[in-house]
Amino acid sequence: MEILKVENLSKSYGKGETLVKALDNVSFSVEKGEFVAIVGASGSGKSTMMHILGAVDRPTSGKVYVEGMDVFKQNETELAKFRRRKVGLIYQFYNLIPILNVRENMSLPILLDNKKVDEVYLDELIHVLGLEKRVLHLPNELSGGQQQRVSIGRALMNHPAVLLADEPTGNLDSKASKEIVELLKESNQKYEQTIIMITHDMTLANHASRIIVLEDGKIISDSKVVK
Repeated sequence: MEILKVENLSKSYGKGETLVKALDNVSFSVEKGEFVAIVGASGSGKSTMMHILGAVDRPTSGKVYVEGMDVFKQNETELAKFRRRKVGLIYQFYNLIPILNVRENMSLPILLDNKKVDEVYLDELIHVLGLEKRVLHLPNELSGGQQQRVSIGRALMNHPAVLLADEPTGNLDSKASKEIVELLKESNQKYEQTIIMITHDMTLANHASRIIVLEDGKIISDSKVVK
């Protein structure tokens, strides 16, 4: 089942001689449960893609559909709800709330949506993420890898249609990086979570099931990963 469709997507900055096309007529679709890596060097357009897929930025032209809904036909209030409910975001820098403990940080998206926290699911995520002994710790009492685990848990709490991970291991050492990639793969397999990971690292990208390569705002290859 198609969960995400990107249709003739373009994003430009500036005008005239200073015009830069960050994305240039990009189209692709993602099936539910796929783990897709979008790869490219600095300036390839991958960060712009991340911001548009997460509805943080609007395209110059083109459309994005999530679960059949035309994302950018929504007003700003509706987009805010969309970001909370349909998109899970994992950043290179963890963006945890410093005065909230692990459990509170993970629960925050649910509370912001004025919903009741599913404590059973929260406990399950805490177990899967290996954070049982850290639930009352504040972010500054955690290692980088543990903080990224919390951000993954927070992103999964709303059962998002799409999980977007922007260079999720970029701020971690090799051991923690490997653990985070394995956790992403586990969430993909255990919960059939659709994941789109933005990275410049082909070694990291090869953990996905499909790799889309961007260059100068265009897709230059789109292929399945042979395991």
